[in-house]
Amino acid sequence: MSSFAIKAESLTKVYRLYPAPIDRLKEALTPFRRKYHEEFYALNDVNIEVEQGQCVGIIGLNGSGKSTLLQMIAGVLTPSSGQVTVNGKIAALLELGAGFNPDFSGVENVIFQCSIMGFHRREIDELLPKIVDFADIGAFINHPVKTYSSGMYVRLAFAVAINVDPDILIVDEALAVGDIRFQAKCMAKIREFRRAGKALLFVSHDPGAVKSLCNKAYLLDRGRILDEGEPDQVFNYYNSLIAERETPQEGRSSLQKGLLRQRSGNGKVRIEQTSLIDSQERSVDTVVSGTRVRLELAADIHHEVDNPTFGILIRDRLGNDIFGSNNHLLGVETGLLAAGSRLLITYEMQLDLGAGVYTVTVAAHAGEAHIEESFDWINDALVFRVIHAPDTKFTGVCRLSPTFGFQPRKKVT
Repeated sequence: MSSFAIKAESLTKVYRLYPAPIDRLKEALTPFRRKYHEEFYALNDVNIEVEQGQCVGIIGLNGSGKSTLLQMIAGVLTPSSGQVTVNGKIAALLELGAGFNPDFSGVENVIFQCSIMGFHRREIDELLPKIVDFADIGAFINHPVKTYSSGMYVRLAFAVAINVDPDILIVDEALAVGDIRFQAKCMAKIREFRRAGKALLFVSHDPGAVKSLCNKAYLLDRGRILDEGEPDQVFNYYNSLIAERETPQEGRSSLQKGLLRQRSGNGKVRIEQTSLIDSQERSVDTVVSGTRVRLELAADIHHEVDNPTFGILIRDRLGNDIFGSNNHLLGVETGLLAAGSRLLITYEMQLDLGAGVYTVTVAAHAGEAHIEESFDWINDALVFRVIHAPDTKFTGVCRLSPTFGFQPRKKVT
């Protein structure tokens, strides 16, 4: 068997956009082959590969081409050029209610979906109880799906996709519609699917989900692959891309991809140094869990800014966000800062983290989040290690300092 589950080569999808419906007819009838349309590239020369047993995340801004790519891999759309090769049985959860007949009941839609996947009636009868149990929508399973809420649609669609034992599972952002309990149930099932050595193609805007599930990610932007690699590094570029895209045109920098991964912003404020200071006023890179520390950011103000926000984000070695805050969230204003001034920002905290290696991302921006206007964003500005205290050990990423107690109870007769 081939080492890859999915391979897309030079995949391109072009749509013709006509200013008015009559222009389509004009173009068809003109003897001079005059074009009345503009070409829109939903995908442009995209190459991706998903190996057997690999979980790959697809991220990108809205309109970047993620759904178009998945639909072509699933065989729903035909590419304008290029080709897709799939090795194995594929199941896809692409969009809300896709493939469901609104007038059929839930059970009838399950039978219909399984039938077009090639299952015989005896096999469907074996699968049906598992699918109904996983969907967990009660009596609605016998009602027409046009009466379902969006959450019920997702429950039923995912229950079908995950229980037909596919070799490849494609999941679009539709999972975000379900409630928290069902999302947790789906994530557990996806992890089980991953442990079985099957291939997963996963689209989500949730960094935590992509980083925990996937070992590779692709960043799509305007129909092209902009970046690929480790999920945390690709998300660094993605966050920087958002900041660059939302920054006013006159303030945008012209950073190359390698720099944009690490740092972005319009430069009105620059964070020149980030330090971790212990109780002895020493700059350190190793601290004992539970130690009181001070995180210092030295910033230069290059343009006058009103009430800028200075934030920190602590991540673990896998790039998962552990803790983040900024003065806007804390309700502290920084005031009007003049050009040429310097500022020392401090965050004091008790570092109740589990043993391990952590990074600190720092940012200066307007408003609550960096998408409003980003002055400076530095990924992994600081790396530090946490070690356990000799007398206090625990597992996990945070220390909650619980107390333990017990008391005898009368035996029930």
